[in-house]
Amino acid sequence: MRPTGKLHIGHLVGALESWVALQGSYQNYHLIADYHALTTNLETSHLRENTIEMLIDWIAAGIDPARSPVFRQSQVKEHTELHLIFSMLITTARLERNPTLKNQVRDLHIENVVYGHLGYPVLQAADILLYKGELVPVGEDQVPHVEITREIARRFNATYATVFPEPEPKLTAFARLPGLDGGAKMSKSLGNTILLSDPPEEIQRRMRGAVTDPQKIRRGDPGRPDICLVFTYHKKFNPAEVDDIREGCESGRLGCVDCKRRCAERIAQYLAPMREKRSYYESHPPEVEEILADGERRARTVAEATMAEVHDAMHLG
Repeated sequence: MRPTGKLHIGHLVGALESWVALQGSYQNYHLIADYHALTTNLETSHLRENTIEMLIDWIAAGIDPARSPVFRQSQVKEHTELHLIFSMLITTARLERNPTLKNQVRDLHIENVVYGHLGYPVLQAADILLYKGELVPVGEDQVPHVEITREIARRFNATYATVFPEPEPKLTAFARLPGLDGGAKMSKSLGNTILLSDPPEEIQRRMRGAVTDPQKIRRGDPGRPDICLVFTYHKKFNPAEVDDIREGCESGRLGCVDCKRRCAERIAQYLAPMREKRSYYESHPPEVEEILADGERRARTVAEATMAEVHDAMHLG
């Protein structure tokens, strides 16, 4: 994940909860992609602060760094070495056909595509294969990147020797949470988020501005919960009351103000353990620094072993 600071409930639903669940079945590696962050923003003065904020949210959400190393991409130099080698194994034409790149260029109004943006999935392939990743939890928009990783692994193995697995994408079951403005994407830059660290009163404030069914103007008007983003939030954070919320909305018995208030309360309750855990780590920064340093030591050990195999396969020893 690119370090953009504090995380929101979209990150929780779309990635973090899946990562936490996978810890029970797999050996996980959690990469803070600070080099990848440069593809859309060359400003680095807040990168370290954003890294620490994001890492605290990871831990608060349930990532266990004792089981799953957490580390910065920039602090494991093998990422850039393997990226260089992989860049020789794929054509620019193949990268230009990447649908994720096309969508980003369109959505972000990028006029001049730099190599870092074009080669993003090549560095991502190095991120994955350096740890011999077999399963990559991603959203649908990242599946083309995993396919490029598979192609690069096949090309390397066929050209030199079998070193890398061909990883499979693992789609999350609840992949995307709409923004408070009704947009398909929750994003801090759009101001349509609820942060994991928001206190209950801030969650209430943010939820009051959430978009609802435009045909339900007054209490008593029948609503259409299936097109209402607040009902989507209820399904995730308040499943026990979903049937009652649906009936109340469709009958007009439940007004949007009360519906939002109830939803905000349940979200605040859901996030309460995370806020408590976050508060602890915010007040114990040396522990956070040691968690990061330990994860980077462990990641380097694995990365160095993989690169030794790569060097042997390529007769570069």
